[in-house]
Amino acid sequence: MTHTCHATGCNKACPPKHLMCGPHWRMVPQAQKNEIWRYYRPGQEVDKNPSHDYLRVMKATIDLVARVEGVQGSLL
Repeated sequence: MTHTCHATGCNKACPPKHLMCGPHWRMVPQAQKNEIWRYYRPGQEVDKNPSHDYLRVMKATIDLVARVEGVQGSLL
């Protein structure tokens, strides 16, 4: 399964269960990482059925990294 980093403008390959590539994930504060893992359900990357809470936190995380990089946030 091919998967790329969800950071805005990034197309680096990463494992499907990872939201972002290593460099972008390191930009995310630990509290935000904890929120991602709080709502992550093992296998959601396979069945393509993440919860609404996960999607909400995912968008916030993508937007946070975009702000750090000074780019426009997610289109989600």
